Amino acid sequence: MPGKVKETGQPRCFQIEETKKVPAFIPKGLLLVYASDIIFSKRRIPMTELEKIAERIDSFRDEMIDLQIKLCALPAISPASGGEGEEKKAEVLIDFIKKSGFHDFQVIKAPDLDAPSGYRPNILAFFKGKSSAKTIWIMTHMDVVPPGELSLWKGDPFKAWIEEGKIYGRGVEDNQQDMVASLYAVKAFHEENIEPNYDVGIALVADEETGSEKGIDYVLRNTSAFRKQDLIIVPDAGNEEGTMIEVAEKSILWLKFKTLGKQTHGSTPEKGINSFRAASFLVTELNNLYNIFPDKDPLFDPPVSTFEPTKKELNVPNINTIPGEDIFYMDSRILPKFTIEEVEEKIKEMTDKIENEFKVKIELEETQKSSAAPPTSADAPVVQALKMAVKAIYDKEAKATGIGGGTVAAVFRSADFSAACWSKNDETAHQPDEFCHIDNMVADAKVFAHIFLQE
Repeated sequence: MPGKVKETGQPRCFQIEETKKVPAFIPKGLLLVYASDIIFSKRRIPMTELEKIAERIDSFRDEMIDLQIKLCALPAISPASGGEGEEKKAEVLIDFIKKSGFHDFQVIKAPDLDAPSGYRPNILAFFKGKSSAKTIWIMTHMDVVPPGELSLWKGDPFKAWIEEGKIYGRGVEDNQQDMVASLYAVKAFHEENIEPNYDVGIALVADEETGSEKGIDYVLRNTSAFRKQDLIIVPDAGNEEGTMIEVAEKSILWLKFKTLGKQTHGSTPEKGINSFRAASFLVTELNNLYNIFPDKDPLFDPPVSTFEPTKKELNVPNINTIPGEDIFYMDSRILPKFTIEEVEEKIKEMTDKIENEFKVKIELEETQKSSAAPPTSADAPVVQALKMAVKAIYDKEAKATGIGGGTVAAVFRSADFSAACWSKNDETAHQPDEFCHIDNMVADAKVFAHIFLQE
């Protein structure tokens, strides 16, 4: 550095004391940046709006951690998964919104008789910008999945703990990392008395983990809060580098295969029909789907359709019984160029073949079927805004990508809204010892702030 920084005594202004002569070709008062070197004249340089917001967000670091811990202690598990829903978590978030400078908010209650309150809360909070021509939306979800096998956790999944710069606990990454980041990005604008260029909307929704029928799907069907010109960011997918902007998803088909034979003693197989053997041959037959639908699409990661057997139910409890019934499941993620019906037609041909060969009956049941929503264009304004912000905050080149997993952004796309998923995270959602890097949470807030300041 050609100079050293000293505080001037005025808020957020700094002065460079030159320690060697600045080259004559540099005009007086000009700020130059060479890699990490910054050369100032002796004139005081006020901080930019983004710098003020970023510094304010940094000052919120401990508060952000505290809110994460408080939210984690309120298990917002869907009634369908054995929980009580999001009402208690929503109360904490509404209290935060009231105290943090938001100009307005509303709660959209989706009826749910299985929830103790009789409804599932969806919160829309608003912060006014210089223009209402469009709204910049950050949408996260309040609900979390159950913790699973507790013995696999290092600690209590609902008593968050800090370890080596990470917060551990159920929901801290999915979806509280960017929920907290978005809330504190807005709070920073309020504290600094800075207006974003456009209105900002923070959507905190229910029921994402079990289908969104009582979450954003209900909100879209019962309000007109979202407009086609709005930028909609859904931090529900990402990668460790922060370079993935999810714009497209594959179709999803989950099938249950029940193979029916005839149970008999293990010593007399000729008297029965082994359903397990027939199902095993069916599994290998289904692997041919990879050859039937081999096409690749470089937008997606992985670039191919996938057809994987997954869950297996118990057939018989003892070794010396040949099972008369066998049940397994398959998870298929299908490139948009193929229809689900095309895949199901081929699967039916395969089950017919196994039925004829092994004299069994095979029953098929769709447990989930979701055709791919229209993709968001890689040139869409929301994608370009994210690219600019990620470059500015993380110094990374983000790119539009398609994924096999389903995200709640598909609900927006199916309703003809352009939406993009982005987050810098470690992809620990739904796992034991789920964690969130604190640095990611803080920096993601700065990414959102950058977008709020874009023209």
